[in-house]
Amino acid sequence: MNMASARYESLDAIRGVAVMGILAMNIVAFALPFSAYTNPIAGGPIGNVDLATWFFNFVFIDSKMRGLFSMLFGASTLLVIESAAASGRSAARAHYSRMLWLAIFGLVHFYFIWFGDILFLYAVCGLLLFAFRNLSVKALVIWATAFLIVGIGFLSSGWLMFALAEAGKLPGETAAQMQHDFAQLNADMGPNAASYAKEMAIHLGSYGSIVADKLANRFSEPFVSALMFLWETMGLMLIGMALFKSRMLTGEWDAARYRKWALAGFLIGIPPLVGLAWYQYASGFSAVSTFGASLSLSAPFDIAATIGWAALIMLLIQTTARDRVRMRLAATGRMAFTNYLVTSIVMTTIFYGYGLGLYGSIGRTALYLFCFGMWAAMLFWSKPWLDRFHYGPLEWIWRSLSRWRLQPMRKVAPAQ
Repeated sequence: MNMASARYESLDAIRGVAVMGILAMNIVAFALPFSAYTNPIAGGPIGNVDLATWFFNFVFIDSKMRGLFSMLFGASTLLVIESAAASGRSAARAHYSRMLWLAIFGLVHFYFIWFGDILFLYAVCGLLLFAFRNLSVKALVIWATAFLIVGIGFLSSGWLMFALAEAGKLPGETAAQMQHDFAQLNADMGPNAASYAKEMAIHLGSYGSIVADKLANRFSEPFVSALMFLWETMGLMLIGMALFKSRMLTGEWDAARYRKWALAGFLIGIPPLVGLAWYQYASGFSAVSTFGASLSLSAPFDIAATIGWAALIMLLIQTTARDRVRMRLAATGRMAFTNYLVTSIVMTTIFYGYGLGLYGSIGRTALYLFCFGMWAAMLFWSKPWLDRFHYGPLEWIWRSLSRWRLQPMRKVAPAQ
């Protein structure tokens, strides 16, 4: 294997881990009303085992896997831009065409498959990423820091206002104006039986009723979410571009350096996250505490832990993973787009009313069984598919649409 292939295999392998990890983060949102995603008692008291699972997810998985996926999107976007330029094609045309179609895929995913789409957000960020392609590692880190500060500051200011309102320390007129927002926060993130029951009824309904609800009541959500989370996501993607340019994500660092970065990332990130988990528990999982801990206060520590995860995964790929394991992970990563969307189709079919109707009936810990099954499927089918075809099925569609012509799909066997 030549050096370039080895480097890209390492990048593909960590992307494979990321697309598997993001299911561990999303499984609760597939199987339970969205308030349970951040609040473990949204639907009522839970047992100690499920509470421990929530604690583990909050500290080690939630936001970290999304952060890793976002970083790898930034790195992969830079790789596509560089590959287009190297092959003599217009880098700008290749990039913006890909982002256009990704935005369309994202909207279809949101309205017709699952509301937890990130593809549209990634496409919006991708429109900006092209301007940063030629920056140095140092410049990318500076810009990433600036985006992250704005994003964290924006969400933290919202948390502070809610915290002051909850404590009754806002002026009367301001407090009155916030009543609607505060009620919505409690519906989305607090223990709210009515809101929980309403979402249960929607997702145990027919496919048509679920789609109709999104078109009627959540039509603007992808666009609002893109505005809210653009800053943080851009920061993460720029970090990914910096890590790609520094050769961290291509497996070219020595083991000691990966080990040092993993240790530093976890030491910086994990202890404060444990404290924030306790803060939520001690508050009785109030909506204000879950909003603050999940969306603003945890952000810098989530980022540190995400970088720690990236370093640890690269260390394990480099020093521990057997060749066949690394190849399976790399194939899963090369088909990340297909695996991400197929996961949504499979999980909504399992849990929603038009499928097996298991929505709301399985505890947090038991949901990992579905993760294990889907991970096994990704690892099982991705490599045999890519042994026969150049791309995953949805990667092929995306590439063909982006280039405005059908791309070769089946690999041609060498002449005997």
